[in-house]
Amino acid sequence: MAHKAGFVNIIGNPNVGKSTIMNALVGEKISIITQKMQTTRHRIKGIVSGEDFQIVYSDTPGILKPNYKLQESMMKFVDSALIDADVILFVTDVIETPGKNPEYIEKVRKSNVPVIVLINKIDLSNQDAVMKLYKHWNEVFPGATVYLISAQEKFNIEPIFDRILELLPEAPPYFGKDELTDRNERFFLQEIIREKILLHYQKEIPYSVEVEVEEFKETEKIINVRCVIHVERDSQKGIIIGHRGEMIKRVGTEARKDAEEFFNKKIFMELFVKVAKDWREKDRQLKNFGYDAV
Repeated sequence: MAHKAGFVNIIGNPNVGKSTIMNALVGEKISIITQKMQTTRHRIKGIVSGEDFQIVYSDTPGILKPNYKLQESMMKFVDSALIDADVILFVTDVIETPGKNPEYIEKVRKSNVPVIVLINKIDLSNQDAVMKLYKHWNEVFPGATVYLISAQEKFNIEPIFDRILELLPEAPPYFGKDELTDRNERFFLQEIIREKILLHYQKEIPYSVEVEVEEFKETEKIINVRCVIHVERDSQKGIIIGHRGEMIKRVGTEARKDAEEFFNKKIFMELFVKVAKDWREKDRQLKNFGYDAV
């Protein structure tokens, strides 16, 4: 049998479950998951390989109308996912209003890329409502395969994989067969810490934060890391640290536990907080944090 390989890019509005779907399809936690919008900021690849296939999944930020330069960069990641896709997984759910961001739906329709529509979170709805959505999305994307799924419950995930294999072009693998992602250890450590910040802080704080790994030294028994949490204003620095350092200690403890599970090794973690004034609007800062390259 000829070898198949290609890029399967996951696109949709915020909070529809793109990252949960990505992790379910890859079989590993590649993308962080919270209930907050804009949890995913980068385009993150997860690679699944077999003897005669390789699927390169891409998780992307949720579709939005940018309000500052960071969000403009995030939308560039989404746009790039339309350009190089062999298959598009368009994700919606039973909660959002059908037809949200119609101009982007039209972009997907005009891309001439095979589309698989995933209607997620069906466990939160009833049969009549779900079937109305099923009919709606079949009409929006004629010729697309539409699946009713629950990524959280891992319901109806396997048929998606089978359909992707049918649609993939014949091609050699793009990555080594033992590779799981195109991201390095520092990136995943940053994301683990940022996930804890998203979970434990409210309002604008999680969206004003960027995490940078300044030092990552691995020995046989332990990984020593020094990480900086960048905030936009002095007032945010105090909130991140918390009364007597309680909040940052909590973030550090939970992040270290998750990191030890992820790397399967002991972690010694130092966390510091610095002010990078208005970093979300500064090209140089965004470039330093990895938002320039698509």
